[in-house]
Amino acid sequence: MKMVKSLFLGTAAGLVAMSGAQAADLPVKAKPVQYVKICSLYGAGFFYIPGTDTCLKIGGYVRLQEQTNVNANSSNGPLGGGTNVNNRSTMDFTSRNRGYITADAREQTEYGTLRSYIAVGVSGDNPQGAQSTTLSANRAFIQLGGFTAGRAQSFFDFTNSPAYAYFAGAGSNWGGGQTTGDAGWNVLAYTAQLGNGLSASLSVEDNRSNTVNFYAAPAFPSAAFAGTSSAIGNKMPDLVANLNITQAWGAAQIGAALHDASGTYYGASLAGHPANTFGYALEAGVKVNLPMLGKGDYIDMMYVYSAGASKYASAGLSYGMVSGATSGYGLNTDSVYGPGGSIQLTEVQTVFGGYQHNWNDKWKTSLYGSYGVVNYNGTATGVICSAAAQAAGCNPDWKTYDIGSRTEWAPVANLTIGVDVMYTSLKAANTGVVATSQDQNAWFGQFRVQRNFYP
Repeated sequence: MKMVKSLFLGTAAGLVAMSGAQAADLPVKAKPVQYVKICSLYGAGFFYIPGTDTCLKIGGYVRLQEQTNVNANSSNGPLGGGTNVNNRSTMDFTSRNRGYITADAREQTEYGTLRSYIAVGVSGDNPQGAQSTTLSANRAFIQLGGFTAGRAQSFFDFTNSPAYAYFAGAGSNWGGGQTTGDAGWNVLAYTAQLGNGLSASLSVEDNRSNTVNFYAAPAFPSAAFAGTSSAIGNKMPDLVANLNITQAWGAAQIGAALHDASGTYYGASLAGHPANTFGYALEAGVKVNLPMLGKGDYIDMMYVYSAGASKYASAGLSYGMVSGATSGYGLNTDSVYGPGGSIQLTEVQTVFGGYQHNWNDKWKTSLYGSYGVVNYNGTATGVICSAAAQAAGCNPDWKTYDIGSRTEWAPVANLTIGVDVMYTSLKAANTGVVATSQDQNAWFGQFRVQRNFYP
C-alpha cells in the first residue's frame, strides 16, 4: 500500500512538472498586426509609414533610347559640342538606358506640408561603342512653408522642352526651352502665394557658368575662334526671381537672373585683371490650354534675352561641325576680353515654342521649334578678329534654329513607344573668311520605349 501511494505521488509530481514546463513553452499572444494604411491627403499612391503620420509614395521609370545621326553627341546633337568631325570614324548611332526610383514623403505640420522628395537612378550610355554607367540623383529636395531647398528645378525654368521632344538639345539647347528639369539644379528658394493662382519666387541657385574667353591676340582665321578659357572662379551664386500665374486657361511667367560674368587675369602672368562684371537674363513665357482641339492639348512659348548669362538662354554650347570639305562654327560665351581691356558681354536671344496634340488616349503628337541669335559687340569682335580679318568679313555672330516632331503610342497604360525626328541648322556669319567655312545642317532621329510605374 505504501508502495502504491509513493508511485501515485511521484506520477502526480511528474505530471505537474511536465505541465509547468509545457506552460513555459507556450507562445505569448502576438500583438495585432499593423497593416499599411492608405493616405488620401495627397492623392493616389500614398500610404502611411507604419507607426508614423508620414505619408509615402514610391514610383519610378525605366527607359531605353536609340539615336541616329547624332555625330557622337547623344546629349547635344550633331552640331552641339564644338567641331564634331562627322566622318567615317564618328559614332552616329548611340543608345541610352535609364532607370529611376522616386520617393515622395509628406506630413502635416503647424507650418504646412513638410515634403521631402528624391529621385535616384542609373544612366548607361554607349557614346563610342563602349558602355558607361553612372549613378545620379536628379532630385533631392525639402519643401516647407513656401521654402524649397535642395536639388530641384531652377525657378527661371518655364517651358518644358522634354514635354515635346526626347532629344535634350531639341529646343533646350536653344530657344528659351533651356531647362534644368532633366538633371536638376541646386536651389534655395522661397515662393509666396499671392492668391488667385499668382505667385512670386526668389531663389539663390548654383552658378550657370559658361566660358569667358581671353584673347592675347585676335584668334581668326582659326575656324574655332580659339581663346583661353578664363571664367572667374565660383565666387557667388546666381540670383533668380520670377512672377507666375497659373489658372484654368494655362500659365504665364516673367523672370530675371543675375550672374557673375567676370574674367580671371590678363594672360598667364597673372598680372592684372578686368573689373568684375555681372551679366543678366530676362524671360517671358506663356502656356495656353487648348481643350477645344483635343483633350489635354496645349501650346506654349518662351522668349529669353541674356547679356553675359548665356546659359539662361541656351545650354551654353558652342556649335560646330565638319562636313566633308566644309566646316562651320559658332562661339558661345558669357563674355570676352583682351589684354588690358574690359569685359564685353555676349548677347544671346532665343525663342522656343511647342504644341502638343492628343489624338486619343493612346496617340499624341508634338510639333516644336526654336531660334537663337548670338551677337558680339564691335569691341568684342575686334578682340576676336584682327582688323585684316574683319575687312575680309570676319564676324563671330551666328544663328541657329531647330524644328521637329515627336509621336508617341501608349499600347497599354504607363507604357509609351515613340519616335522623334528633328532638323537643326547653324548659320555662321563668317562664311567665306576661311575657304571651307559654310553653314551646317543636319537631320537626326530618336526611338524610345519607356515604362512608368508611378502610382
